[in-house]
Amino acid sequence: MLRTQSLLRRAVEALGGKERSGQLTMTSAVAHAIDTGEHLAVQAGTGTGKSLAYLVPGIAHAVQSGSTVVVSTATIALQKQLIDRDLPRLAEALKPALGRAPEFAILKGRNNYLCLNKLHNTPEDPDEGGGDGLFDPFAASRLGRDIRRLHEWAEETESGDREEVIPGVSDQAWRQISVTSRECLGVSRCPIGEQCFAERARVSASHADVVVTNHALLAIGALSEASILPDHDVVIIDEAHELVDRVTGAATAELTSASVIAAARKCVRLIEDAESDALHAVADDLDGLLENAPEGLWETLSPTAALVLSGLRDAAWTARTAIGPIRQGMATAEPEAAAARTNALALLDELHDTAVRVLEAYGEPDPARRRDVVWLNRDDRRGDVVRVAPLSVAGLLRSRLFAEATVILTSATLAIGGTFDALARNWGLPTQSGSSEPGPDPALASGKETPSDSSALRWTSLDAGSPFDHPRAGILYTARHLPPPGRDGLAPACLDEIAALVDAVGGRTLGLFSSMRAARAAADALQDRISTPILCQGDNSTGQLVRQFGADEATSLFGTLSLWQGVDVPGPSLSLVIVDRIPFPRPDDPLLRARQRAVEASGGNGFMTVAASHAALLLAQGAGRLLRSVDDIGVVAILDPRLATARYGNYLRASLPPFWQTTDRDVALGALQRIRARREL
Repeated sequence: MLRTQSLLRRAVEALGGKERSGQLTMTSAVAHAIDTGEHLAVQAGTGTGKSLAYLVPGIAHAVQSGSTVVVSTATIALQKQLIDRDLPRLAEALKPALGRAPEFAILKGRNNYLCLNKLHNTPEDPDEGGGDGLFDPFAASRLGRDIRRLHEWAEETESGDREEVIPGVSDQAWRQISVTSRECLGVSRCPIGEQCFAERARVSASHADVVVTNHALLAIGALSEASILPDHDVVIIDEAHELVDRVTGAATAELTSASVIAAARKCVRLIEDAESDALHAVADDLDGLLENAPEGLWETLSPTAALVLSGLRDAAWTARTAIGPIRQGMATAEPEAAAARTNALALLDELHDTAVRVLEAYGEPDPARRRDVVWLNRDDRRGDVVRVAPLSVAGLLRSRLFAEATVILTSATLAIGGTFDALARNWGLPTQSGSSEPGPDPALASGKETPSDSSALRWTSLDAGSPFDHPRAGILYTARHLPPPGRDGLAPACLDEIAALVDAVGGRTLGLFSSMRAARAAADALQDRISTPILCQGDNSTGQLVRQFGADEATSLFGTLSLWQGVDVPGPSLSLVIVDRIPFPRPDDPLLRARQRAVEASGGNGFMTVAASHAALLLAQGAGRLLRSVDDIGVVAILDPRLATARYGNYLRASLPPFWQTTDRDVALGALQRIRARREL
């Protein structure tokens, strides 16, 4: 392999950057991992330049070996940055040294691409299709406008990628012209399969040196026996702190009475009345069951629930058998009928498989050793929803990811409580500290258990550091004098503290709250108490709010979960981050509750392993909003005294950037006042 550090220097120079020690260290570590096949986890703080640090050795390996490197991200924003900015510039910069320009491609799930077969069988006016227009004329007119715009766009698009549609359209409109992998006829049977945008994207990806995808598609590839991604020998996972949640989301299935009705409607012309009536009857049974069932974790499956789910399983299978497979040549001779049949079969398969999965979850009498967790959620928009999710994805990741390729995991936040062990357990990797603290039972959706820590699987970790001088640039202030947070919302003393802090710094505040109710309450309470403007999440799109916040130094922005990880505002507009309380998961979160209980059943500390680790990761992400460039200064104010007084406080603080720490209110206010004076000069 060419000397990776010389390639990095060439790239940095061509892109107009400057050499950073942490970036050089990370580049060498990634190159070594690729050479040896040893997995690597790298914590690289904001400003390290981690994208170049993994792309340069990844590209060099792909070009010289002829293999493909997969780069997976959690967010669309990072995917776009890599594809639209980093990779084109990097390919040009490295071309002279590598002998040719590296090729790259982006690959998404099939439902992100326009389906030409479905488009040709979808009327431009949704009312022609017998939709819901009779019941909601306004919604139908909006849907109609979106679908007509999609038909116009389809005449000119070259990629068929939903990201091209600007402004965007609703999910309902997009579903009219896209298909899931289950609904797809298949390239060999589709009458216009050779023109398929999704297949063209896959062909392009198969020839690329670097393929950029997302954690969800990576998870679907791990869960499926089908070949989703092109052959590859290296996987680089950026935003790796989100990997477990994204894989869990992809492995989660749902049941609603509405989904059974939808399947019945799709089948109405394909099956006899008896089969259709059976589906409608079981939908009524499911609706009645869920209406009277307790919300939350289903510890056991009641006889009534078992009967209803067995009925759903059998009705779905009977209807599927009645429809039968698509006949040879049908897709070409009757494309509309073939598409309708495929769609109906996909819905029935999903109902059948989910019902079976819920029923089989209770085959193991010990809840701590079940592969799946089942719970009922009462959703304001969708009604009653039964969800089933894997208790752990550790075994899946270990057997279908780490066992099949060299994996590089990186993020600004991977060391929780000062070590990589917490995330290692969740990834299915052996711990490095020798800690015997167990995680949840490793049995999972694949049915494979995590091999023991004495196995040959090897990995190393690296903290590449940060270009920021945290102790000099930032203060971590814990408001030890405030009362512990309660269930009745923000205490008056907490509101007083927020007002004093925001006033001291003259706006310039990002308020991160545990709930939208708390964020709104704080914004409303402070409107008349301080002279600077406050924006609150929900007043506009999050992107627009962040842009407004960054454009005006005096403005503050209050919000909840998406702001903890999604705000990048360098400069004087952000000098104070306020966190209202330690972000522990809700005690009634069914999945985390089940995982915590599984740890305890194995003799571990469920609270620390699950709840405290969850809080530490999110708290570190929130605190990381403060310093986004080397010139930034400011204060992170935690209004939860438990960070200073509780036994787990040391663990949480060890997860945060190494700011200078204080519990002295006057010190924090004085620092903020000096920042304000400096900004207003």
